[in-house]
Amino acid sequence: MPRLVYLVSEDWYFLSHRLPMAQAALRAGYEVHVATHVGVQGEEIEKLGFRLHRLDWRRGSMKPANLLRTIHQVRKVYRSVMPDLVHHVALQSAVIGSLAVIGLPVARLNALAGMGFVFTSQAMTARMVRATLARLLRFLLNRPRTAVLVQNPDDRAAVLALGIASKRIFLIPGSGVDTVHFAPLPEPDGPVTMAFVGRMLDDKGVRTLMSAHAELERRGRPVRLLLAGEADPANPASVPQHEIDEWSRRPDVAVLGHVEDIRKVWAAAHIAVLPSRREGLPKSLLEAAACGRPIVATDVPGCREIARPGINALLVLPDDAAALAEAIDRLAHDAALRRKFGSAGRGLVEQEFSSERIGQATIALYDRLLQDRRAVLPTTAAPG
Repeated sequence: MPRLVYLVSEDWYFLSHRLPMAQAALRAGYEVHVATHVGVQGEEIEKLGFRLHRLDWRRGSMKPANLLRTIHQVRKVYRSVMPDLVHHVALQSAVIGSLAVIGLPVARLNALAGMGFVFTSQAMTARMVRATLARLLRFLLNRPRTAVLVQNPDDRAAVLALGIASKRIFLIPGSGVDTVHFAPLPEPDGPVTMAFVGRMLDDKGVRTLMSAHAELERRGRPVRLLLAGEADPANPASVPQHEIDEWSRRPDVAVLGHVEDIRKVWAAAHIAVLPSRREGLPKSLLEAAACGRPIVATDVPGCREIARPGINALLVLPDDAAALAEAIDRLAHDAALRRKFGSAGRGLVEQEFSSERIGQATIALYDRLLQDRRAVLPTTAAPG
């Protein structure tokens, strides 16, 4: 029974973004451990059959003392469990976990779900850290028994540009969508409504979305807006809570905060919108498409993997509120186009992004890393 450890910064992120592939590992006979900072969902992780290891992790902190303490805690977990494989989820986990595992006889998979704030932001702090982090990643991710998992071709190119050997890089688009749970939904009654699902981050384009919403109001073509998600103070791009509170007082805007069952959001919305600056593969758009919702998004890495222009989505440039308003307005006033896009999006999810399909590709990669065999492994869950 091979032992697998997921290293994730937050318990909620494991449940929201890695649960389908972890459940696939359980079904394949793996003993699955989860090492993470536990908020309120530790019990849920254990109920699902995973072995939980609690970490005192301060996500977002760059203080050397905090990083060293976290590395020490993770190494203690690895030495105690003695896993066959560790799966580091996201950039910070990849760095901390790769440092913690040095010298241990463990295969390691570093999943980069997007390139993270340091590589996407133009802020001075991000630019200062970027070069140093790139050198560290070249050292850590080119080590023996190490692989890198990306979710889209643009991120694969970015990892190659860092100097990571191509033979170590694998592409599997996301962690999969439960196509039974996220089934097609009829359009709701009432005024046309769009929904944004995600953390309230400037990098996800939520401020651009609010500007586009205001522009539609000025034109006399209002569209109701649902915002499902919360601020993330550990992320430098987080929108302050007082600004979110101001949005909640605007006409035709409903700030929902955290929503346990995202299907309820898509049941209340006609359109999914995500004007992000960069993504790995946005879970919110995958689930929206599975529910048969048309998409308005930005033409950026990650988004365009599921938001296909003219097929199930309208794409605009990032940070362009006027173009975003035009695209939203077009879908809001064309019910036939919404139905066409919604049906096509559901088909894309079934063909390329279902949890069964992604789970099979993930387990094949795990097996390859553990067995060191020369089996042919598909580097994408989609045909071709």
